Amino acid sequence: MSTTNVAPRSKHWSPDASIDTARVLRLLMAKPWLCAGRDDEDIATVRRNADAVRDVFARLGWSVVIESDLVRLRKSPPVRLDAYAKSGYPPLTCQWLFLLVAGAETLGRHVLLGQLVAAARSAAAEADVENLGDIVERRAIVAALRMLDERGVIVTRDGEVERFVDDEEVAVLLEVHHTRLLHVIANYADVNPVEDPVGWLDAVERSSSTAVAMRRRLVDDTISYACDHSEAEADWLSRRLRDDGEPLAEAFGLHVERRSEGAAFVVPEDAFRHGWQLGPLRFPAGGTVAHAALLVCDWARREHEVGDTPGAGWRLVEAEAVADRLAALAEEQSTGSGGWKQELQADPRGRLLGEVRVLLTGLDLVRPIGGDRWAFSPAIERWEAPVLAPEVAQKNDGITE
Repeated sequence: MSTTNVAPRSKHWSPDASIDTARVLRLLMAKPWLCAGRDDEDIATVRRNADAVRDVFARLGWSVVIESDLVRLRKSPPVRLDAYAKSGYPPLTCQWLFLLVAGAETLGRHVLLGQLVAAARSAAAEADVENLGDIVERRAIVAALRMLDERGVIVTRDGEVERFVDDEEVAVLLEVHHTRLLHVIANYADVNPVEDPVGWLDAVERSSSTAVAMRRRLVDDTISYACDHSEAEADWLSRRLRDDGEPLAEAFGLHVERRSEGAAFVVPEDAFRHGWQLGPLRFPAGGTVAHAALLVCDWARREHEVGDTPGAGWRLVEAEAVADRLAALAEEQSTGSGGWKQELQADPRGRLLGEVRVLLTGLDLVRPIGGDRWAFSPAIERWEAPVLAPEVAQKNDGITE
């Protein structure tokens, strides 16, 4: 008679959770570069809680560089790259960011802006990248330099980088942190990105297991929808969310919401002081675009029935109907202080519609279907109708609830 050894079920992961650890974990998700001189207090907190910070990010298959003057979260790309790309930096800006990094590697610690740009243009020529030298390119270079300055990689020490747009001879002194240049590319893969960019990106995005993929999705995206789950992912969500997902949410100071349409990690209102701490896309939020988006979501919730495309609980709305609604809302709003931006209000079917779409698709609260319809997520049920100012409510008499 033979027997088979069955490994006992592993003990539930129990994070070393604390308020400080949760705060810096959330901070690094929104701001993955912390640099000495501007983030000293946060770096000190990360260093005090280094083991716990590394442990939590290891659960996601990510790593974090913790040095005396730098903390750098090295993570996988977001799940929905297309949506994030539309709300991110233009491709030309990103191209020049890497060209400037390539140029900076060949220079000393303190350089003039003209020297750096010349080195970057040499790198562009070596890579057969077109170099036009026009104002569009100069604006992209300035935007890329701002990105590098924000990350503490190439820092402006004297002068105004913005003046380069109109004058390539402007005197600006820069400081290059060569050790930080090594951390600009956060992920590496065995595939050559030049010969096989799609294969390289696939290797960078690939997770080691279903569990890791689901943890990443819950931490790194707004909501994990049931309609997107594979059989293995749905099984993890039903059997492992409580034992595996809840401790992870707790480590970030968040809590889990589980419904038939999917699951999400939710940020308590007392967990942050400033809106930017929630990341680049916030909803609800201030400003014309966010207000218009909230009003459109409320309209879709009240006026359109739920269906089953792309999943249960979603609402399909014609894009033209959304444009009509925004046009009507634009007529109802005031402009100026406390009102909508005039340039957006004047173009509700064009620019305003486009920016509302970028915001809501970035949050995965709307998905374009077939190019002429918007699918509104079940999550729009979460927000109540905004309270209108008395003069607007009177103007809309009988229209708003």
